Amino acid sequence: MRIKIEGKYQGILFIICAAFFFSLMTFFVRLSGDLPTMQKSFFRNCVAAVVSVIMLARSEEKFKVQKGSWPFLFLRAGFGTTALIFNFYAVDHMNLADANILNKLSPFFAILMSWMILKEKPSKRDLATVAVAFLGAVFVAKPTPDVASVPAILGILGGFGAGVAYAFVRKMGFMGERGGVIVAFFSLFSSLVALPFLIFDFHPMTLAQFGALVGAGFAGMGGQFSITAAYTKAPAKEISVYDYTQVIFAAVLGFVFFGQIPDWLSVVGYVTIIGAAVFRWWQGMREEQA
Repeated sequence: MRIKIEGKYQGILFIICAAFFFSLMTFFVRLSGDLPTMQKSFFRNCVAAVVSVIMLARSEEKFKVQKGSWPFLFLRAGFGTTALIFNFYAVDHMNLADANILNKLSPFFAILMSWMILKEKPSKRDLATVAVAFLGAVFVAKPTPDVASVPAILGILGGFGAGVAYAFVRKMGFMGERGGVIVAFFSLFSSLVALPFLIFDFHPMTLAQFGALVGAGFAGMGGQFSITAAYTKAPAKEISVYDYTQVIFAAVLGFVFFGQIPDWLSVVGYVTIIGAAVFRWWQGMREEQA
């Protein structure tokens, strides 16, 4: 019982760290300016690929993969890469706030797919808490009629892909697969998928743009390691609501670096998101003390 409790709180900590890193990644991607989606995707993943491979090479087990993990590594990488490309396409072709809110559908899909893949049935309270947090994200994003566009459909599919990928991450966690292996395989897979597009449609970059993309790569790597650790430590139904803290981190970065001041609808959204997370934590504490 003690191990389960520790795992849950470690999962919460890791998913909050992931939210911070992914918001930082978005910040750097915005700084990189008008570059092709696949070029941004390549740099987003190649940094993590290089660092994670070096880390594995220096580890005791090196590149050893757990027996039975290969099919799930490919499934995680395939769904994750598709999600990344679709999300970047949505960001490049529609309002940034709309694209972000569609990406925040991933916790819903993570809970549902964990139910189907891992048989981790969520309670009605779990589903309600995530729904309330999602409602808060809607207040922040204030979706426009553009949500009905083709890029938005791809954004929704991106959220689905991410949710499925996180479910497979958790399944591999049960199998004892190392987080470094999962991150390295995904990063290499995604980089190889984007490489042909980079070669045939490369756009010259300024030093500032290159630095921003490298920063996005390191931030994305931090997010990948954190999200992988989170879903190997605890079920999606217990921690996915904390993924919405990314909205808070993004708002702070926007205010500090771009002078963006949230309106009253955004404030309502922040309160709703934090309230949902606090309520879920409080309920968890009550259950442990019962």
